[in-house]
Amino acid sequence: MSTPIKMPNLGAETDEARVSSWLKAVGDSVMEGEVIAEIETEKANVDLEMPATGRLVEIRVQAGSDAKVGTVLALYDPA
Repeated sequence: MSTPIKMPNLGAETDEARVSSWLKAVGDSVMEGEVIAEIETEKANVDLEMPATGRLVEIRVQAGSDAKVGTVLALYDPA
């Protein structure tokens, strides 16, 4: 069963942010804490870290797209 990776809450005034780039692709194995994407807000760029070790199985929000806090950005299968 795949586990969601959601847009994190990046600050009290931020309810939406942009996925500026994905550093990993579907099928890649990733370790917990590894940076998998870069998120851009009006005030900062933030690294999105992998929440657990596993394999990225789907990217739902493409680079260059905006997403609200809590939106599922991608799915992974835990190791």
